Amino acid sequence: MQNGKQVDLPARVERVRHKTRPWKSIIALLLAIAAAVISHQAHRDAFTTSHLTNQLVAYGTAVLFLVFGSIATYSLAGKSRELLEPTAGQAHSAIVRYAILIVGAFTTLVITLLLIGVDVSQLVLGGAITTVFLSIAAQQALGNVFAGLVLVFARPFKAGDEIRLQAGALGGTLDGIVTDIGITYVRFSADGTVMSIPNSQVLNAVVGPIPPEAEDPVAVGDGRSGTPGGPEQPHPSPPGPA
Repeated sequence: MQNGKQVDLPARVERVRHKTRPWKSIIALLLAIAAAVISHQAHRDAFTTSHLTNQLVAYGTAVLFLVFGSIATYSLAGKSRELLEPTAGQAHSAIVRYAILIVGAFTTLVITLLLIGVDVSQLVLGGAITTVFLSIAAQQALGNVFAGLVLVFARPFKAGDEIRLQAGALGGTLDGIVTDIGITYVRFSADGTVMSIPNSQVLNAVVGPIPPEAEDPVAVGDGRSGTPGGPEQPHPSPPGPA
C-alpha cells in the first residue's frame, strides 16, 4: 500500500495544482488591482499627513502591483493555453498564450511606470509606431496566422478529412486529404504529394467534399431485358411461304 500511495502522490499533487491554478491567477489579479488603487491614493496623500510616508506607500504598492500583475499575466496565459489546446491545437493555443503574455507584460509595465510617476507618453508612442511598422512588414504572415485561427474555430474541415479546394490562387481545383492545420500553412496530400498551402488562400477558397464520380450510362442495363445498356435482342425471322 505504501508503494501504491507513493506512486499516486505525484498524480494527486498535479491534480491539486490543476484545480488551484485558476484561483491563483484570480487572486493575483485582485491583489494587483488593490495595489494599484492604494498606490494611486497614496500619491494624493490620502492616508497620512506625512508626504514621505505616502510616497513610500505609493512606491511600495507600485512594486507589489508589478509582482502580482506579472503572476496574474503568466497564470492567465497558461490557463488559456490549457483551455484552447483540446479544440484549437497546440500551435494555435501557444500563439494565444504568447499574445496574452506580451499584452499583459506591456500593460503591467506601463501601469507600474505610471504609478511610480514616470512619463510614459513617449514609450507608448514609440511602441505604437513600432507595432504599426511591424504589422505592415509582417502583413502576409499575420494574415496567415489569423486565417489559421479562423479555420481552427470555424472548423470547415479537420485533419484527416478528404476535401476539394477550388480557387484561382490555387491554380484551379485540388482534391486530397488534410494532414495538418498549422500556424501559417495547411498541409494537404494530393496525388501522393504533400503540399503546404497558406492559410489565407485556403480561407478564401471554396471548400467542400469530393463529389462522387458520375456513373457510366452504358453500364446501367442488366443484360436481361431490352433496357438501354443491355445486349441487343435477336429479331424474329419473317414467316416463310405457306
